[in-house]
Amino acid sequence: MSSHPFADTLEPPYVAVIFTSVRTPGDNGYAVMAASMEELARGQPSFLGIESAREDVGITVSYWSDQSAAQGWKRVAAHLVAQRRGREVWYADYRVRVATVEREYGRDTSSLDADR
Repeated sequence: MSSHPFADTLEPPYVAVIFTSVRTPGDNGYAVMAASMEELARGQPSFLGIESAREDVGITVSYWSDQSAAQGWKRVAAHLVAQRRGREVWYADYRVRVATVEREYGRDTSSLDADR
């Protein structure tokens, strides 16, 4: 397990599924389902990691080795149940965006320090 809150991804390219949402009031079983879905995702082939934050707007990004793996996750039966429940109960609105990550860098790998 890494010492930072970021997903341990592969060398790009890889796929990011970006789920942005606005919740409805109350938990209504959301926290239990969210934890269950994260555990289930971690067991899927080609899953690379997940990052999530929530205040007024929630953003969860799951990382997958390729498009096929990301599409496979969308079709997992338990995930389909959670998606339906989300539409009916948990989310006032949401967006899903699927992107290919072409480049990745961080504090210790930024080109800002190239002149040192």
